[in-house]
Amino acid sequence: MVLEFHKMHGAGNDFVLIDARGQPLDLDAEMAARMADRHRGIGCDQILVLREADDAACVLRYEIWNADGSPAAQCGNGARCVGLFLGRAGETGDEPFRLESPSGVVAIRRCRDGEYEVEMGRPEFEPSRVPLSLEPEDGRYVLDSPWGPLEFGAVSMGNPHALVLVDAISTADITNLGAAISSDPAFPQGCNAGFAEITDRKNIYLRVFERGAAETSACGSGACAAVSILRRANMVDETVRVTQRGGNLTISWTGGRDSVIMAGPATYVYKGIFE
Repeated sequence: MVLEFHKMHGAGNDFVLIDARGQPLDLDAEMAARMADRHRGIGCDQILVLREADDAACVLRYEIWNADGSPAAQCGNGARCVGLFLGRAGETGDEPFRLESPSGVVAIRRCRDGEYEVEMGRPEFEPSRVPLSLEPEDGRYVLDSPWGPLEFGAVSMGNPHALVLVDAISTADITNLGAAISSDPAFPQGCNAGFAEITDRKNIYLRVFERGAAETSACGSGACAAVSILRRANMVDETVRVTQRGGNLTISWTGGRDSVIMAGPATYVYKGIFE
């Protein structure tokens, strides 16, 4: 099988994008993991596969595969990259458009500065919707761990997220803590584990250990999850700049049942052939 692919990234969170609308592709977990391998394959955090839309109101639908070959339900940085790909191909313009994602329809708009804005849906805090088997106390959860009790917030942004507040993001043990939280049995589907340092009400630093991909340079849904959890606790304002290792995202949430809005960059890197 010879496949044309496109390498892209959103704030350093990198993707292999395959447009399967014009070429046959029957991707499975083994092949996805082989493509994502940074030493023996192309190398990426996630793979994005474009398919014909089921909903006539949408331009297309897309699949998301993690680096370990597991499927993913949501990816904000990936959605922006799909938006850029379609814009470069002339399939979209300056008007907002809709895509089918694994977790539902997302609306995307190209901003004047060349960034893309994505309507990420409303956050779901109910434990059964995360899903999470623990019960909250004042909106917070406590998880037993080798490091002692870990207090965190949790939300679903179409995929499950936990958020731990830290005093200094640069010294937090993201690798070990993230792996422990992400695979804890309290999360029956696993979770993305975020770690946030609040600078002020308009700015936070964030690092995210993603299930199926380990720590990534940026996580769009993780940024949305962090701001929604902190906003619900009245610890940040309605619009927050989220600084991650790969760059900045702007996240806005008015609260209640409104959608979280994410704006950030998308970058096209190169086109290649995978055999």
